[in-house]
Amino acid sequence: MESNKQPLKTPLQKAARDGFTTGLGVILVTMGSAVGLGNIWKFPYMVGAFGGAAFIIVYLISTLLVGLPVMISEHMLGRTAKADAITTLQKLAPKKQPWWLIGASGVLAAFVIMAFYSEVIGWVLAYIVKAASGSLLTTDPNVTGAAFAQVIGNPWLSLIVQWIVIIYVSVIILAGVSKGIEAAVKKLMPALLIMLLIVCIRSLTLPGAGEGVAFLFEPDFSKLTGAAIMTALGLAFFKLSIGMGTMITYGSYFRDDQDIPISATKVMLGDLGVSLLAGLAIFPAVFVYGVQPDAGPSLLFITIPTVFASMPAGNIFMLIFFVLSAVAATGAILSLFEVPVAFLSDHYGMSRKKATLSTAIALALVGSLAALSSNVLSGVSIFGLNFFDLFDYVSQNILLPVGGLFICIFVGWVWGFGKIKDALSNKGDLQNSGIIRVFFFLVRWVSPILILVILLSGLGVIKI
Repeated sequence: MESNKQPLKTPLQKAARDGFTTGLGVILVTMGSAVGLGNIWKFPYMVGAFGGAAFIIVYLISTLLVGLPVMISEHMLGRTAKADAITTLQKLAPKKQPWWLIGASGVLAAFVIMAFYSEVIGWVLAYIVKAASGSLLTTDPNVTGAAFAQVIGNPWLSLIVQWIVIIYVSVIILAGVSKGIEAAVKKLMPALLIMLLIVCIRSLTLPGAGEGVAFLFEPDFSKLTGAAIMTALGLAFFKLSIGMGTMITYGSYFRDDQDIPISATKVMLGDLGVSLLAGLAIFPAVFVYGVQPDAGPSLLFITIPTVFASMPAGNIFMLIFFVLSAVAATGAILSLFEVPVAFLSDHYGMSRKKATLSTAIALALVGSLAALSSNVLSGVSIFGLNFFDLFDYVSQNILLPVGGLFICIFVGWVWGFGKIKDALSNKGDLQNSGIIRVFFFLVRWVSPILILVILLSGLGVIKI
């Protein structure tokens, strides 16, 4: 007589691992991770400042040589191991070799980025309220500048908006991968595109909008200096959410029949498309009203309100713009938040609820340092940087490029061509041997060299 007793389950076997349910979901969620606030203000400005269409060409080449190979690598490793960033490297690396440190760097990077990025999203939420109330309806940059200073200078407001962001993201994460992240991003990305198109149409129909379009798209090869090329190279790396554990984690939720190289290419092109739409939404209006197209937070929080205030029904379009900015940021922070949650769940067997709550509490504590950097802690600095800028510098200039560099070394030199071919061809189901050989050459030789240049440039060792 057979026993009815079931074998005892280990913590990691308590529940079947969740995952993305559709191919479209994979692309939208991955693109949601890549698209963020940088698409809304940083990329369009850089395109115009560094040669328009000429910069776009260099950026595309840089993406093909750096960003795309690393993204494919991370997706491939994650799907193969079906685990978080740290456990993935532990599973796939030769025994006793500490390649798991790459994953640890990614988890740390994701957390550090969230510590300051959650505060920036909080500012956007504050601006949605301000836009809705009409308090930003002014063409005077001194007034909008004072409004921004008021937001970042208020310690309680800075903390509260950050906590709202953390709670909102935690609720989505708690629902799981398919019912939480995938379901949310499937709604958010179409909404983002619709709102972008609305603002684009309004901006492009303004009299004299052609000057802003020319700023973005007219090729000016005289601006392609060494600094411009380095900017394009760095942007191609940082914009695709690589080197921070997100793409390994998301890759672990991929279906086994997903065509990883094709999916990653679609994500790269979609990310570029959103960036260019954002440029068309902003810069025609910026030039029509004679506003200086500055980069950075000043463009998003000081310049943009004055631009929208200058146009008919500008308050409505300003509100739409800040809502779409919040939507763009949500997809990015969801992917960041999932990195430590997946690690705590996979590695330590925590329930998703406990892992999410632990991450949220830790983020609220560490993130408060960034939130209070411009007010209560404004006099505190480390290496001449406040906590906000320190988190930004350490993640962007050290953790991300180091993570990307060693991912390339591991895939190209340790894992090897045979395992790469097996993974990217879906065990022979896909006839893509040519793509695999090109990828192997890039990830083994070209990408690590260029990422090393990015790393040394970010650290100030190489100056161009």
